[in-house]
Amino acid sequence: MSADAVASIALPPNAAAPSPANLKSISWSHTIAASFQPWISLTRVKFYSGAMLVFWPYAWSLTMTARTAQLPVDRFFYLLICGYIGAALSHSAGCVWNDILDRDFDRQVERTKKRPIASGKISVRAAVIFLWSHLAIMLWMVRDVNELAWRIALTTMFPLAGFYPLMKRITYWPQAWLGISMNAGVLMAWAFITGNIPTSAFVLMGGTWAWTIWYDTIYACQDKKDDVKAGVKSTALLFGNSIKLVLAFFASIMLSAIAIAGLLNHQALPFFSISVGAAALHLAAQLYKLDPNSPASCIAAFHQNGINLGGLIWAGFLVDYIWSEKHAQILDLGRQFFP
Repeated sequence: MSADAVASIALPPNAAAPSPANLKSISWSHTIAASFQPWISLTRVKFYSGAMLVFWPYAWSLTMTARTAQLPVDRFFYLLICGYIGAALSHSAGCVWNDILDRDFDRQVERTKKRPIASGKISVRAAVIFLWSHLAIMLWMVRDVNELAWRIALTTMFPLAGFYPLMKRITYWPQAWLGISMNAGVLMAWAFITGNIPTSAFVLMGGTWAWTIWYDTIYACQDKKDDVKAGVKSTALLFGNSIKLVLAFFASIMLSAIAIAGLLNHQALPFFSISVGAAALHLAAQLYKLDPNSPASCIAAFHQNGINLGGLIWAGFLVDYIWSEKHAQILDLGRQFFP
């Protein structure tokens, strides 16, 4: 906004006219804010549900691992914060890479045609540099992990996340590939803390994989008509009129896997009550309210998964972990007095 434009804004009767210096300051602030806007839009940072959907599987697994390994609470929360930063960077990098490869598709879809790369606000070259800056930070964050965790991190960052945008061109199951890359944090948490991956972690990852099919199919329902025109494939198109029935099937897989993982990890009552029981009620309510033909209904359900459901399931893991920590402290205290 120019100084003249700012000066033309009507002022209250008793207000003093802004000085030229103030006008220049306002002009610069608007210019700077406008220059950052396309980059903020590119990362989808405003829509934090996406980053949370990457974070929650890691948080669930980390909390399960912390319970088994009797990880100190302060160490646990430090790793939790690091995991959130990594999830946010991973989600942002994935959005940038997806928009680079899908720029021609995005121009054909009403919801995405104004995205920064598709609309020309950001060049492909600038986006690639921006992407590599994300990857550099993520690589730095995992520089000191053990070999198993390092291999998982590299596999997740490059082939798994890298190939996902291509999957929607060749298969109606791109969500299946996404489910692997989005949930590798389940294995990462165990590998980083214990140096191995138990059966319970693989079972839990199977549940989070089914969850990804659930929420990303719902998300893809927003663009069904445009995707057909653009030639983009998705499970939303594959499931057709049976979509709610198939979603119920994947919700059942998700809950069963979480419950079995809990049994294998010897979780206690708080876990099964909240992470399984309350989550089942939440999923049932979501499915009942969902209208697959309403974009507004679909995006609302997607955000419910990223914020409400993910947090609800983690609450069960967290209460169980704190419960076990307190129990362990009581036992240790007892051993001191009664060796």
